[in-house]
Amino acid sequence: MKKIVDYRKLLSVNKTTELKELKTVYRNLMKDWHPDKFIENNDEKLVAEEKSKEIIEAYHFLVSISPETQAQYINDYTSTTATSSITDFSYSGQILKITFLDGSCYEYFDVPKNIYVKLINADSQGRFARRHIYNSFIYRNVTKQTTTA
Repeated sequence: MKKIVDYRKLLSVNKTTELKELKTVYRNLMKDWHPDKFIENNDEKLVAEEKSKEIIEAYHFLVSISPETQAQYINDYTSTTATSSITDFSYSGQILKITFLDGSCYEYFDVPKNIYVKLINADSQGRFARRHIYNSFIYRNVTKQTTTA
């Protein structure tokens, strides 16, 4: 997906980069582009502010889709996708966003339009998603589960 490729290019990392290395790259880039380094020149400070925002966004996104992060939360993901019903879904630019009854929301990347159309037309959208989406595409949790007391 273009977003993933662009973020990796911005941080000069590849898909095999581990979280520890990603964090080091992020910190070094933030040292170079921190707006406080450009106090004397307002134009450079504005450029640095924009660049640092892009770096922060890229870092957080790449952390959210990293295999290490996904491994850390695999039990929550498995529980949600196996037991919670789909309450809503949307599709835009090959990103499928699925919201579950438990409050979780996941984005799936590089989902072909024909898979989305099949999801819409499936007799059981949950069963179709379990078979063809949940473990087939890169995903990230975009809304944490809400717990009730």
